[in-house]
Amino acid sequence: MGLSFHYSGRISKPELLPELIAEIQDIASVYKWKYFVFERAFPKNSFSNKGYNKNIYGINFTPTNCETISLCFLSNGRMSDFLNLKLYGKSDIQNEHEYLYMLSTKTQYAGIETHQFIIQLFRHLDKKYFSDFKMIDEGQYWETNDYEILKSNFKKYTNLINSFTSALECIPIKPDESIESYLIRLLKQLHDKNKLE
Repeated sequence: MGLSFHYSGRISKPELLPELIAEIQDIASVYKWKYFVFERAFPKNSFSNKGYNKNIYGINFTPTNCETISLCFLSNGRMSDFLNLKLYGKSDIQNEHEYLYMLSTKTQYAGIETHQFIIQLFRHLDKKYFSDFKMIDEGQYWETNDYEILKSNFKKYTNLINSFTSALECIPIKPDESIESYLIRLLKQLHDKNKLE
């Protein structure tokens, strides 16, 4: 739970990967963010096929109090990451296989300024390195570029988290109540309370 953004796409040209990695390393170093570099160059002729090998190409970085952001690709040039490859890379189920190319990052605890900076960074990277790039920003900053809307959405998510945490503390689970039933009851009480306010 917490405000996040979701993205997908591909690198526009395989020869841009080393430059992308170097640029992110420089930014991460300036902000003292941890990062990890995977493979730095794609295998030759890998973009011409729909398949992919077991390697990850690109870089991950982790802003302070933020989930890790993956700027990684499979050998076919599509965005993915190490965990998605392990979970969905060998799946024969079409719906599951699509998760291979869906990335998400929670920024709720990193704060508004970090979220804003990351979205602006993605705007820059999209123009310079990506193709077929799509982003859904729960803060709506990607879509609107409006700081006030972003601030309002952060506030909504913070209030929701605080309400849920408070409810967990104040509304105990009943004896013999399943977790599922407890959560349904808890969410119904929160919903009813929010309707009254």
